[in-house]
Amino acid sequence: MSGPAYRLLFWLAVILLVIVGLGLLQSILLPFVAGVIIAFILAPPVARLERLGIRRSLASFAVLILFLVGLALVFVLLVPLIQNQVITLIGKVPALVSFLQDQLGRVMDLLQQQLPADQMAKLRDLVGTKLGEALAWLASLFQGLITSSIAILNIVSLVIVTPIVTFLLLRDWEKIVAQVDSYLPRQSLTTVREQARIVSDMLVGFTHGQALVCLILAIYYGTTLSFAGLDSGLALGLLIGVLAIIPILGGATGFVLALGLAASQFGTWREIIIVCIIFAVGQGVESNFLTPKLVGDRINLHPVWVMFALFSGGTLFGLVGILFAVPAAAVIGVLVRFALMRYRRSAVYDPRQPPVVRGLTPYR
Repeated sequence: MSGPAYRLLFWLAVILLVIVGLGLLQSILLPFVAGVIIAFILAPPVARLERLGIRRSLASFAVLILFLVGLALVFVLLVPLIQNQVITLIGKVPALVSFLQDQLGRVMDLLQQQLPADQMAKLRDLVGTKLGEALAWLASLFQGLITSSIAILNIVSLVIVTPIVTFLLLRDWEKIVAQVDSYLPRQSLTTVREQARIVSDMLVGFTHGQALVCLILAIYYGTTLSFAGLDSGLALGLLIGVLAIIPILGGATGFVLALGLAASQFGTWREIIIVCIIFAVGQGVESNFLTPKLVGDRINLHPVWVMFALFSGGTLFGLVGILFAVPAAAVIGVLVRFALMRYRRSAVYDPRQPPVVRGLTPYR
């Protein structure tokens, strides 16, 4: 077996082992993945403090404490503000379910007047089956959330383990990077370093852009839904902003909840249409301006691939996979584009191409 083919098989085997390992350990990944992400975000300010002459461990501790204090202040300010709205929103869930059941019953009665008895029976069976499947899926999703991310053990892990992991990674960040660099294949060192720099810049840009999108959406929906007179509008806006971390999910979930709440609270088409207009404007601005300018230009992924990444991540790794599907897909996109570029400059694609010099890359 030739050298390039052997290296390709080796790295494919490594990637496969990593994927299998992550799948087996997904139940305990959340606090560690959260620690890695926070450390990645906080590493630049720690490096700046270190350049000013502050010891790395002290700089890491100071930056982490400032981050945790800021996070605690956000919760202290927001929780009293939305506490009553969250309680109201939860209390309206049974009424919302009852309202949806009544509306479904009216639709079925209307159809019963228009359709023959045999077709109506088939329709009832179909609706009952699909509704049962939907409820079973929601129940399994809720159970998965409870057992994987909201259970007491995982809350304790997020509160205690994540800060410890973050501090240790921040303190040893330069050593870890140097250690990883020492294991890189020497014949491709320049290429790997350059691609790692591109991936790092892309992830930083994605993180900052997505956080800004979530903040803007939370402010917009919280403000507009509150002005529209919708109870729990501020809490719902905050929920949409948080869920916007996962593309498509935040807007879709918020729209369904807002529509149901408006229908059960007002019972008139005017308020329902107002809610539809609010979401139409919000989704239009998000999809055509916010996401393309703040996120899309950084990850360079087609929306279809984003949806595919979300489904794939959820299937393979559950909630953790959904949360990190888009940045993972963006990283894979960088590597695939580089591989395609090298392929098009190789003799495999065009025999007239000169051979690529080992260790160098024309990628810019």
